[in-house]
Amino acid sequence: MGALDEPLKDLVGDRTAKVLADSLKLRTVGDLLHHYPRRYVERGQLTSLDELEVDEHVTVLARIEKVTLIPFRGRKGDRLEVVVTDGRSRLSLVFFNQGWRQKELKPGQQGLFAGKVGLFNRTRQLASPDYQLIDEEEGSSAAKQFAGRLIPVYPASAQLPSWKLSLCVELALTKHLGEVGEPLPAELRAEHDLIPLPEALELIHRPRNQEEKERAQNRLRWDEAFVLQVALAQRRAADSALPAVPRRAVPGGVLDAFDARLPFTLTDGQQKVCAEIFADLATEHPMHRLLQGEVGSGKTLVALRAMLAVVDSGGQAVLLAPTEVLAQQHHRSIVEMMGDLAEAGMIGGSEIGTRVALLTGSMGAAARRGAMLDMASGKAGITIGTHALIEDKVQFADLGLVVVDEQHRFGVEQRDALRAKGEQPPHLLVMTATPIPRTVAMTVFGDLETSVLDQLPSGRSPISTHVVPALEKPNFLTRAWERVREEVGKGHQAYVVCPRIGDEDEQPKGKKKRKDDPEEVDGGADSEERRPPLAVVETAEKLAKGPLTGLRVEILHGRLAPDAKDDVMRRFAAGEVDVLVATTVIEVGVNVPNSTVMVIMDADRFGVSQLHQLRGRVGRGSAAGLCLLVSDMPAASAARARLDAVAGTLDGFALSRIDLEQRREGDVLGQAQSGVKSSLKVLSVLDDEDVIATARAEATRLVAADPELAAHPELRTALESLLDADRAEYLEKG
Repeated sequence: MGALDEPLKDLVGDRTAKVLADSLKLRTVGDLLHHYPRRYVERGQLTSLDELEVDEHVTVLARIEKVTLIPFRGRKGDRLEVVVTDGRSRLSLVFFNQGWRQKELKPGQQGLFAGKVGLFNRTRQLASPDYQLIDEEEGSSAAKQFAGRLIPVYPASAQLPSWKLSLCVELALTKHLGEVGEPLPAELRAEHDLIPLPEALELIHRPRNQEEKERAQNRLRWDEAFVLQVALAQRRAADSALPAVPRRAVPGGVLDAFDARLPFTLTDGQQKVCAEIFADLATEHPMHRLLQGEVGSGKTLVALRAMLAVVDSGGQAVLLAPTEVLAQQHHRSIVEMMGDLAEAGMIGGSEIGTRVALLTGSMGAAARRGAMLDMASGKAGITIGTHALIEDKVQFADLGLVVVDEQHRFGVEQRDALRAKGEQPPHLLVMTATPIPRTVAMTVFGDLETSVLDQLPSGRSPISTHVVPALEKPNFLTRAWERVREEVGKGHQAYVVCPRIGDEDEQPKGKKKRKDDPEEVDGGADSEERRPPLAVVETAEKLAKGPLTGLRVEILHGRLAPDAKDDVMRRFAAGEVDVLVATTVIEVGVNVPNSTVMVIMDADRFGVSQLHQLRGRVGRGSAAGLCLLVSDMPAASAARARLDAVAGTLDGFALSRIDLEQRREGDVLGQAQSGVKSSLKVLSVLDDEDVIATARAEATRLVAADPELAAHPELRTALESLLDADRAEYLEKG
C-alpha cells in the first residue's frame, strides 16, 4: 500500500477521520490531497453576502459590524447577535447562551464564518456558526496560515468547516507531499509545459496568487483528462479484440424489398449514418455506436434498416424500449412500415420477410409464450420489447444486433444482460434524441463511436414554443386553452402533460411501479417549498368540466392496464380523442402526426432535455406545432431561465449543453446519471474539449505501444485509483 493509500485516521485521528469519511467520502491521504478548494478569497476581499441561498452550507469572509447581547425575557439565558457585512449586504450570526463570545467577536474584525443559511423574520442568518477570526497581529496562527496567500474555501460539511479541512490538508502536504508519484509521462509534461504533480498539489491548496492557482489547475486538468482517456483507450482496445459475427446485408433480401417500398427518399444524413453503421456491422468486432439525432430526424428508420441488414445476414435483432407505451408504438409503426414483410409464415406474408415480435412485462401468458418461441426458434428476426427482454428465460437463436432506444433510461447491467444472450457479443447501437449530460460527457471523451442525425426529413413542420406565466398573467393561461380549442376545431389534436399521475392514494402501500413505466421528471424545479405538482387525473377532470368542455378528453399514464394504454393510444392515433392528458410516458417515440399543440403544466419541474423531447411529439405532420410551457415561477428565477432557453431554440444539441452547464457531467465513468456529484474536479467537458481531444490522442498512442502500462507504473497506479471495482466492471461491460 502506497503512502497516499494510508487511512486518514493515521493522519488526523479517529474522530476527524470518521467525519471526513461520513460527510465528504474522504478516506485516504490521497482522497484528501485531491479534495480541491471550491474557490479562493483574497485577504480583504469580502464574500458577496447577497448571493447566499437558504439551506446552503457556506463559508464566508466578512467583517463584523455590530455585536449585541440580548437577555431572554422572563427566563434565564441570552442571545448574542452578531451582524457581519461585505460593505453592501448584511448577514446575522446568532449564538444562544454564549455571551462570552463578546470578548472575541468585536466590530471591525474580519473572519471566516461557516454554517447553514437559515431564515428568521425574513432575515438570513447563521445559527451558532463555526468561525475563524483573521487576526492581523504578528504571531497569530490564522495570520501565519493565510499570510501572503489566497484563502482556500473547501467543499465542506456542517461537522467540518472549510478552515478545519484546510488544517487537515496542511498536515497531509507536510507529511506526504514528497511521496506523491508522477502519472504523466515526462515527454507529455514537457510538450504541454506542465508542472510536476507534487508542485501542482502544493499550489492548488496553497497558492500565493492567481497565476499559481491557474498553473496548478492546468496540470490537474491534464491528469484527469489523460488518466481517464487511458482507461477509455484500454477499453476500446479490448473491444476491438473481441470476436463478433460480421452481419452484411444480402442483395435481394428484406432490406432491399423494404427500401423499394419507402414512399420517400432518405435524407443525406440518414444515408451517411446508415453507411457508417453498415460498415461497422460488416466487421469481425462488435459495433459500439451511439446514434444521436434531433427529435423526428428519423433515428427509428435508420435503426430498422440496420436490423433488416442483420436479418438478411441470418441473424436476429432486438430493440429495447424504456416503456410499454413506447415499445407498443415502435412495434405498431415498424409493422406498418414493413407491411407483409413483417408477416413471414403467415397468410399473405412475404416469402422474403420475417416476423416482428413484441415482448413486454404485462403480456398475457399465451402471447408471451408465442413471442418467446418465435425468438428462440429464429422465426422472429426482429423483437421489440421492454425490460422483459432481459429475463433469463428469454433466448434467441442467433442474436446479432441490440438497439437500445433512449439509452439513458437503462442501467449498464441491463444492457449487458441483453448483449450476453448472443453466443458471441452482438453489435450494439444506442440511440438518444437529446443527449443527457452523462451522454454528452462520454461522447466528448470519445468513449463511443458517434453518428449524428442533425437534418430533419422533408415534411416536418416547425414548432413554436412559448412560456406561459400562469401567476403573473392568468389571461395567458386562459388563452392557452383557447388555442387548444382552436386547433381541435381545425380537426387537430392536443397533448396536455403533467408531472404527476394523481392517484397515489389508490396505489397500495409498498407497491412499486413496474420497471416498464418509469415516469419521473428529470428535475429542475427550484428548491423552495411549493404546492404539489399538477396531476393528470385532477387536471383532466378540471379541463373536461371547464375550459375544454365538450371536447373528448382522455388520460394516459404508466399505471393504466396495458390494454387500456394501448386502447387510448390507438384511439388517439385514429383521431377519436381530441385531448390526451398524460405523464411523460409520451415523452419519446409516440408519433401522431395530427397532433399540433402541447401544453406542459408545471413545465419548470421538468429538465431541459425532457421538455425538448416532449415538444417533439407535435409538429410531426404537415401542420405547424405549438408548445406552451406553463409555469408559476417568477420571471427572475433560474427555473424560468431554463424555460426561456427551451423556448429560444429547437437545437437539441445546444439544449444539451445548457443542461450540462446547469447539472454538471455526473460520474462519467460510473453508472450514476446526471444530477449527482461529478467524478471530475477540475476538468470540464464543455470548457476543456481541446484538452480532452489531445489527451485522447496521446492516450491512444501510449496504450497502442504499451497496452499493460508496464513502462508506466505510476500511471497504472493512478488508473487503479480511478477505477475502483464498480467502475472497472462498468468499463468491462460497456
